[in-house]
Amino acid sequence: MVLKLKEWMRSLSPKQILLSLITILSLLVFLILTLWSNHQVAQLPDQQAAARWDQEGGSAQVSCFLAEHVEMDAYTILNFEKQLEKSLTEVLPEEEDQEESDRRLFVDAYSSQGTIEVTNGRGKLEAAAVGIGGDFFLFHPLQLVSGGYFSGNDLMKDSIILDEDAAWQLFGSSDIAGKSVMIGNVPHYVSGVIKRQEGRFAQGAGLDKTVVYVSNETLTEYGTSQGISVYEVTAPNPVKGFVYNCVKEKLGVAESDMIVVENSSRYTLEKLIPVILDFGTRSMQNRAVQFPYWENIARGWEDVKAVVLVFQFIFLLIPAGIMAGFLIIKWKNKKWTWRDAAGFLVDSKDKVIIKIKGEKDKWQDF
Repeated sequence: MVLKLKEWMRSLSPKQILLSLITILSLLVFLILTLWSNHQVAQLPDQQAAARWDQEGGSAQVSCFLAEHVEMDAYTILNFEKQLEKSLTEVLPEEEDQEESDRRLFVDAYSSQGTIEVTNGRGKLEAAAVGIGGDFFLFHPLQLVSGGYFSGNDLMKDSIILDEDAAWQLFGSSDIAGKSVMIGNVPHYVSGVIKRQEGRFAQGAGLDKTVVYVSNETLTEYGTSQGISVYEVTAPNPVKGFVYNCVKEKLGVAESDMIVVENSSRYTLEKLIPVILDFGTRSMQNRAVQFPYWENIARGWEDVKAVVLVFQFIFLLIPAGIMAGFLIIKWKNKKWTWRDAAGFLVDSKDKVIIKIKGEKDKWQDF
């Protein structure tokens, strides 16, 4: 085998060897780009809620980002939840509907952006704040240093999560779960301490400063809130685009006043091609929508994936072009005719028929 390989290598011209190396290197670069880019987007926890919620892959995660002048409240969200539940009940097969009834049919969350003042006996902190409602931390599983999350559905709205910088500034430690701070002269209890995301995209997206997490009610009452600006939901997706269309059509917000994203499919080939086609104009925003830091990070990686896709195409096109050239040359230098090919096919068919007949006669004699 080794000798045959050596003989074959000797039979190749320098040009053929060079083209073979270019083909192998192009395919290798394509593979590296694919693995690297897929690994990077898999590390974005804010985009993986559907996979965490439904490991069988039958659900979709959808996010809705509202324009600044849109007013959304808990009643609007409750009304949408009822409509979504009704729609899902109508389209899910009975056995699947029964299975979903054993757990929540869907999960959702909402959030607002703003600033808030947090104090304790050691000092005072004016920080950017995210006011959360629903299952926010299911969609955004921040890396905990100590303690745990709280739910936006809790009856008591007196919890807070600090990042490490805020914890050290106020307490001189990050192990402070259960300790209290004052917000608007009302005690709030530290549920946990989180590690702030790092990296160029995180810094550019707004995580270059302290961010604390409180209930939406706390931010509205004691801080400066911009109002609910993000709604997120993960639900069964019986047909393509079902959850996405439900959000667009039934949330009660004009399409021109919101941007809706299907997170669970945003990095697929189908969704990245429009990003490439809109490159340049995509950053031009004619709707007054302020994205939260996690969406800015996700959009940054969309751009990266789009550029990688272009290079993937190029590095696939190179070996495809070489192979096409090789086949064209072989075709022009062919030493057989269509009559030879037809004769070969007829001979092959006759041999197969004879073989089948021989096997049949053998079984009959037996």
